Amino acid sequence: MVTHHAEAARAWSAAASVVDPEVPVVSIDDLGVLRAVTVTDDGVDVVITPTYSGCPAMDAIREDVVRALTTAGFGDVRVHLSLSPAWTTDWISAEGRSALRDYGIAPPSAAGSVRLRLAVKCPHCDSLDTREVAHFGSTSCKALFVCNGCGEPFDHFKPL
Repeated sequence: MVTHHAEAARAWSAAASVVDPEVPVVSIDDLGVLRAVTVTDDGVDVVITPTYSGCPAMDAIREDVVRALTTAGFGDVRVHLSLSPAWTTDWISAEGRSALRDYGIAPPSAAGSVRLRLAVKCPHCDSLDTREVAHFGSTSCKALFVCNGCGEPFDHFKPL
């Protein structure tokens, strides 16, 4: 017999396997977008929070979550969008920050750090000699920077 706790953990794992369609090296769990997964007698309820209220990736994430859970054998998957509390970069896991850096996106400062906008470290060469080129990068949640050290452009995930 499978326990309710085991089903909830299996459902969380299936939903957590969904990657962000805009940054496919991080899962929605590592980004902190996946907020809750509840198994009920009549299906699964999932709560996701967008990085920005107008995030265009949310429809794709919703579809991917439904697909992941139905593929895992869950029926009647309901995905709810929650804007409160608002998403914060503090919700990005250490693994997510590392994956962003490895992918070439400078992650935001870690939770508890002092948020001064002194410098953004280049994810390519670790230089602090960088500058913002455009406040909006490839997506609204990122800014475009260039490294004066190695000359490479890179996205920086904006701290919120």
